[in-house]
Amino acid sequence: MKAAHWWPTTRGLTTAFLKNEFERVGISYNAKPLCSVKFSRNLYPQFKRHGLSQIIERFELSIENRHRALDDAQMIYQFFLKSSALFADDEIAATCKVLLKRPALPTLLNPKDVEKLPSSAGVYYFYDQKSVLLYIGKSVHIRNRVMSHFSSDHKNPKDLQMSTKIAHVDFELAPSDFGAQIRESNQIKALSPLYNRRLRKVKKLFQYRSSTDNNGYLRLTIEAIETDDTTVEQQFGLFRSPRQAGQQIQKLADQYFLCHQLLGLEGNSNRPCFRSQLKKCFGACHGAEPAEIYNERMTAALKNYQIKQWPYSGPIVLEERNPQDPELVAWHIIDRWRYIAKLSTFEDIYDLGYQLSNASGQPLSQISSNPVADSVRDDSDDRFDLDIYFILVRFLADSEKIAMNHLKIWPLTTES
Repeated sequence: MKAAHWWPTTRGLTTAFLKNEFERVGISYNAKPLCSVKFSRNLYPQFKRHGLSQIIERFELSIENRHRALDDAQMIYQFFLKSSALFADDEIAATCKVLLKRPALPTLLNPKDVEKLPSSAGVYYFYDQKSVLLYIGKSVHIRNRVMSHFSSDHKNPKDLQMSTKIAHVDFELAPSDFGAQIRESNQIKALSPLYNRRLRKVKKLFQYRSSTDNNGYLRLTIEAIETDDTTVEQQFGLFRSPRQAGQQIQKLADQYFLCHQLLGLEGNSNRPCFRSQLKKCFGACHGAEPAEIYNERMTAALKNYQIKQWPYSGPIVLEERNPQDPELVAWHIIDRWRYIAKLSTFEDIYDLGYQLSNASGQPLSQISSNPVADSVRDDSDDRFDLDIYFILVRFLADSEKIAMNHLKIWPLTTES
């Protein structure tokens, strides 16, 4: 029996100790240690110090016996849980991969391209020898994420094929993970790199609409909506196609024992549906289950698919800064989950017909406005974008993400 996974360690909790303890019970322990300091430094470059004491304070972790092996190990475990909640799985995996081994560079890639890559947030671009754009990615640590692409354990032949073509790497800095995610999404749609999953801004999305029939049962239908519809948050779910919406309905039916007839997946009749014969429907289709009970399950099934209500009274400008680089700042105008524009200076809000709301409690003169290198309307599009919506929800609905990325929100009003 072997233990062959990586294990987070601190200087006080040595791998030698772990090896000896495993050996006592007959287990060959050969896991690679993953330093929590390096892990923190790579995922949180906006902070200067990354020792365990700083990690405990930063995440407000509770510890009784500091500098005791078990207590310190539990703090490292809590730190990894917190990080896994704050960052996507691929971001965590890329960080671990780079820290655990040093991959070889693609044969066509100039090592100087890698040397110039920063250890901060932003977007990176892979090109081939003819300057054809191959791939766009983002990370909170650009160098580490780029290097993670060059490991030998490619997930599929497509990744391996791309690696053999990479001849040049370029990048753009962002003040935080927020700006990097927004920029990546918009750039993929605008530039259509060869090896990215095809993302495109669509004119129509599909959502669920619930209604009550004559017998009091909730029914569900799939309807198309325009992406410039101002009421997209009124119903449930947003999907790119009717097929995608239908597949999710089937999963919810299995999980909550919902009736296919009432979900529109099977023709209506006065007879029991096919699923009721399999004990997967409790008889709502022919009145055997009371409407109140069925509707409770339907409501529970749809709860996580209800589009988030816009939490502000109007548009906002989101201030994004890098605390390690005062010159790296961006201003993002957002309204009802639509990303309106990225501004070069705060004062540019007036050019777009906005002004600072009195509710902010701050005069404009007290808001420092460092210029950034982008155009006034960079990444702008007034239509609802599903990918951008998910990014905005992840950040604006999570106070911890807002704090970790040093984001500030200023309410705006439209000029009368």
